[in-house]
Amino acid sequence: MVRPLGYRSCWSMPILSYQGQVLGTFALYSREPGTPSAEQIDLISMAAHLAGIAIERRQSEERIQFMAHHDALTGLPNRVLFDERVASALQQARMTGHWVALAFLDLDNFKLINDTLGHHAGDELLRVVAGRMLACVRKSDMIVRVGGDEFIILLNSLPPESSVMLARLEAIRAAIGAPVVLAGRSIQVSCSMGVVCYPDHGETTTELLANADSAMYRAKEVGRNNLQVFDAQMAAKAHEKLRRHEELRDAVASGEFVLHYQPQMNLKTGRIFAAESLLRWQHRERGLISPGEFIPLAEETGLIVPIGDWVLNEACRQNKAWQDAGLPPIVVSVNVSARQFKERNWVSRVAAALEESGLEACYLELELTESLIMQDVTSAVATMHELEALGVHLAIDDFGTGYSSLSALKSFPVRRLKIDRSFLVQDIPGDADDQAITGAIISLAQKLQMHVIAEGVETQEQVDFLRASGCDDIQGYFFSRPVGPAAFVSLLLQ
Repeated sequence: MVRPLGYRSCWSMPILSYQGQVLGTFALYSREPGTPSAEQIDLISMAAHLAGIAIERRQSEERIQFMAHHDALTGLPNRVLFDERVASALQQARMTGHWVALAFLDLDNFKLINDTLGHHAGDELLRVVAGRMLACVRKSDMIVRVGGDEFIILLNSLPPESSVMLARLEAIRAAIGAPVVLAGRSIQVSCSMGVVCYPDHGETTTELLANADSAMYRAKEVGRNNLQVFDAQMAAKAHEKLRRHEELRDAVASGEFVLHYQPQMNLKTGRIFAAESLLRWQHRERGLISPGEFIPLAEETGLIVPIGDWVLNEACRQNKAWQDAGLPPIVVSVNVSARQFKERNWVSRVAAALEESGLEACYLELELTESLIMQDVTSAVATMHELEALGVHLAIDDFGTGYSSLSALKSFPVRRLKIDRSFLVQDIPGDADDQAITGAIISLAQKLQMHVIAEGVETQEQVDFLRASGCDDIQGYFFSRPVGPAAFVSLLLQ
């Protein structure tokens, strides 16, 4: 190569990094045979040193650029790079008439794999899934990890035929579902996929992603492990859900909630000794809305925490107001959501509500569901003991519908079990099995020195059966529906 140029000698020096790694070489060529002079060696050394600094800086810039646009775990592009690429893809589709498909993908039951096999296995699964998806797409397409176990698939320049788009996406789903060995175990993972295509399902990236997300949640709703293409019905549902979100946030801000109270009667004395506080939404247009319509939405949006705080404070305030008015002191129970219970400062919030209202702790009962406690028994029991130390009473709500073990139950510092109406009481006394189960729960509670209250009691026959079985208390339409504070005072005075 150099002979035509007349070079007769070369002296080469390695370009080294700061850590001593070889990055390249710097060479000096001469038309005269011989070794370089001392000045020339100094020149080469200085040039190699400066080149090393320049190369390392360039590599650092490239690494920073890559990290800014890619996911560290899988090496896939992230949302930043996706937003840049999808805008270009949509612009090209406008000019060519081709379709662009976007798929929002979520792995099914990924949390279970993390919990059982560990996070290292979960990370390895994400890398395997990323590799399998990349093997199914063209270089012009894009796979993006948006966080956790969620991915976006961008398919470019598709012919305007849904069969072509669906075939490619189903091939990706099939590849993901192939067995994989993690932590020495062979497992299979499925995914739920929501699909949109441009221009049929949206004009902008934001609109397309929102609709793909709605379609993905529809895939989850119908049983997971399937693909759903966005349609007009999903659009209407998504808009309605967004409207309800906004309404609920406004309701929290403007204080549109009220509490009703359902009395609890002791079967021996026939007197009201407690009341369960039940939340209602006083909607400006729709009137009184029951919690079954909005509590799931509140839990999904995280609004259940401020709503739950309001319920706790209002129940304490109202009970103290009744006592100050000279009414017989009663216990008011408050339902606690799983999201509330997991808040780090939950116990201090309860203490603050008692202190602010002036209510003694013995007149407050917190109702916890079985499923809430069993999510993390050790942590739940520790929190329950802290609440018990405040002097607050605890009850297990909906007993019989959850999955608490007897060994765990004996460690719970609870005062009462509430037998769920849907599982037990509603078919009594006609159903012999329900009678047997209810009797067993009552007997179990007595042996554990707990009181038992039956919910949903509606008939005299049910009252007679429960009294004969040794049940302590009842709650239900037989005695009273949930009523407002003024109507509850009338019941209490009677």
